[in-house]
Amino acid sequence: MRGSLGAVIGSYTSSDGVTQMGGIIKHKRKCRDIIALFIFIAFWIAIIVNSSFAFNQGNPLRLTYGLDYKGNVCGDKHAHPALGELELRYWQNPNQLYQTGLKDGQFKLVDARSICLLECPIPSDDSLNWVCDYPEGDIRLSVGDWINRNYDYFEFLTPEMRNSSLQLQGPCYPVIFPSVNVYWSCQFIARASNTSLKHWEQMGGVTINQDIVIDKSIHKSINSRSAVLKRYMADIGKAWPVLIVCGGILPLFLSVIWLMMIRHFVAAMPWITVVFFNVLIISVTMFFYVKAGWIGNDAISPIIGEHDPYINVFGRELTHLRAVTVLMTVIMAVSILTSIAIVRRILMATSVLKVAAKVIGEVQALIIFPLIPFAILAVFYMFWTSAALHLFSSGQIIQNDCNSNCCTYDLVAKRVNCDRCCGYSIHYTPHIGVSILFHLFGCYWATQFFVACSSTVVAGSVASYYWAHGETSHEIPFLSVFSSMKRLMRYSLGSVALGSLIVSFVESTRFMLESLRRKLKVSSHVHDSWIGKAAYKSSQCFLRCIEWTIKSINRNAYIMIAITGKSFFNASSIATDLIMNNILKIGRLNVIGDVILFLGKLCVSLSSSVFAFLMLDTHKYSSGHNKTSSPLFPVVLSIPIC
Repeated sequence: MRGSLGAVIGSYTSSDGVTQMGGIIKHKRKCRDIIALFIFIAFWIAIIVNSSFAFNQGNPLRLTYGLDYKGNVCGDKHAHPALGELELRYWQNPNQLYQTGLKDGQFKLVDARSICLLECPIPSDDSLNWVCDYPEGDIRLSVGDWINRNYDYFEFLTPEMRNSSLQLQGPCYPVIFPSVNVYWSCQFIARASNTSLKHWEQMGGVTINQDIVIDKSIHKSINSRSAVLKRYMADIGKAWPVLIVCGGILPLFLSVIWLMMIRHFVAAMPWITVVFFNVLIISVTMFFYVKAGWIGNDAISPIIGEHDPYINVFGRELTHLRAVTVLMTVIMAVSILTSIAIVRRILMATSVLKVAAKVIGEVQALIIFPLIPFAILAVFYMFWTSAALHLFSSGQIIQNDCNSNCCTYDLVAKRVNCDRCCGYSIHYTPHIGVSILFHLFGCYWATQFFVACSSTVVAGSVASYYWAHGETSHEIPFLSVFSSMKRLMRYSLGSVALGSLIVSFVESTRFMLESLRRKLKVSSHVHDSWIGKAAYKSSQCFLRCIEWTIKSINRNAYIMIAITGKSFFNASSIATDLIMNNILKIGRLNVIGDVILFLGKLCVSLSSSVFAFLMLDTHKYSSGHNKTSSPLFPVVLSIPIC
């Protein structure tokens, strides 16, 4: 490919209008696509402003823990009273839970009286346990003493307070049903304790409903789409060491190892890569089978901590994990069959890898250069992830207007209060949704921009070596990588920003169209006609083709920008002409070479996924305070980061 491309490139006019023969890259250039660069700078300012709003308004604890009857977030040590250790939300009034589970009931679970506890209470075998409100007013107990007494100060109540408690109006409520910790909410088990119920009836308490809807109401709330999404986002915050190790440090180390192996074992690397890829994709798929519960007894469970084996609680996360397991099975089968099909052509990739190995040997700075974009992306991802967690948890905590019977005893006012006794909810304003979409778009554009910068720098340094015909020349700087980086920073940042913006815009458009289609499908009760389905499939295929074409053109355009210093659109035109004029050679050599290089990237990604599974399987993330709801998000996010 050197002959035909060399003849074309060698005769191009440089950016200063002088025809440069000989093919060596010249440094005299002009700044290109300045407007796109200004747009990118304005975009970064907007990202910082948007993130500042998130840090000011958000609280990541809201993604994991619920709200108590005062509007405090469980586990918040800055709340009043301090709830640093009290992370579990417990609903005190069983009759309110019963009302929230009725089909025609007007009472909602968010308005049921809830409190933050250290452990989910269980009924006593020989007496009646109580869970009382936070001590205040005439109850002279500290929060620590209240916890040590198992949240029970019923013996200190006045006759008026006791009578109110027997009416299920507080400040103390009986523990009639056992409960278990399910994602930091006490899931009721609708099997009342006969002993506790007998004591309650003997004391003259009101009738307590024992229907199964008591536990169904909580289960439905825990498995709502918004609750699951919040837990997935919380998993990212809890598993940040996994993302740093398996999404950053480990891929960098493995990538360097892979490059070194290409340099020293060129002939064997295509075979090693294909075999290693098949082993890794089978391993990752088997891990998914284990966590989905289809192999062994290590399926993910929504229950946190120890529990009786007869208690079975199902979470939506398990359904998602099983769906991904089926998808991974299909991908594994296709990958193995594809690798078998390209066995004959693997030998052709050796010639491409030999050139790559020779370049790595001559331009040794290429091995060190990835540390620079890696460090930049690592800092950006840490900032972006922290801002995303705060943004997803932003909103105002406002007391609801439930218009229902929720009378409770107020320890401060010393009377039963039927006003302002509803629960609290986090209200999200429309601009928060826009901020989240902008934040997601910002991550994609910034990632594409940094990747494009890296590709342009590498292309410029390799081109310096390539057009010198692999010989040492005084025209090639000793540190060609850093010279290429200097040219990028001085002249071509605008072109790179424009190319990455186009890819991000097309991808975002496809995502929004898909989201709109799903909303229209949910809101419509009419089945789609075959014409509509065909139109949708065709449009999706068309958008994917456009996206793939633009990414392919961009990659080659960055190479031409590094060589010629032209603007993005001019470089894209040149790259397209070269591809069309050399389509047979590209199809015969570059495609199979790209496949091997792509498989190498997948090997690094899959290796990181295996280590992510192993780290998430430790006690720290499988139980206790940092338990993740599912390994799905941390494992998946460890792939694109590398």
